[in-house]
Amino acid sequence: MAQYSNQSSLVTAFGLLIASVAIVGTQFLGWEWGSGRLIPTIIGVTVAGVAVVVVARSVLE
Repeated sequence: MAQYSNQSSLVTAFGLLIASVAIVGTQFLGWEWGSGRLIPTIIGVTVAGVAVVVVARSVLE
């Protein structure tokens, strides 16, 4: 149970960090999904990949 709690806290912190970057990017840097800019695309693909890994690990356990 302790490992799950640590993992949950880490995933939550990562999610909050990504949400903060997304908010700052969209509000102050003009980022839009599908705009063809490299940074928002890399962030989006990375977050999607992490989400797939987290879900796959929870399903397999």
